[in-house]
Amino acid sequence: MSVDSSLFVFALFDTSALLFLTVYIVITLSDLECDYLNAQQCCNKLNKWVIPELISYAILVILLLFTNHWFIFLLNGPMLAWIGHKYYSIPKGNIGFYDATEVHNRGNLKHLMKFSMIRLAFHLIHFFIYLYCMIIALLTNQ
Repeated sequence: MSVDSSLFVFALFDTSALLFLTVYIVITLSDLECDYLNAQQCCNKLNKWVIPELISYAILVILLLFTNHWFIFLLNGPMLAWIGHKYYSIPKGNIGFYDATEVHNRGNLKHLMKFSMIRLAFHLIHFFIYLYCMIIALLTNQ
């Protein structure tokens, strides 16, 4: 298996994990919206996944950079920058990216749902891009 093949296999598994995590986030936020969960429970569940998501996505983008897949790197760079900016712009005093005291203020819940749906569509599109790239890389190695 070549470097490209193993990279795209890793990218496929990483993106599928990010896709499942984003679905989990959407379901948890919709449970909060429907009052099945209180804000504290929801934010505690979601905040423990923010750092692993950021690290997992950063590893993927760095691997794409080091293996000279510039086009796919440029597609992924803005999303990593956006997620990183969202994480590093958390106001002082908040418990994390999802804060129980702020989630219902000024339409933050709708904003978080919209952000999660954009990430869901992004990861779904990239899942199929990596699947295609993996198939092409495996076929060219034979």
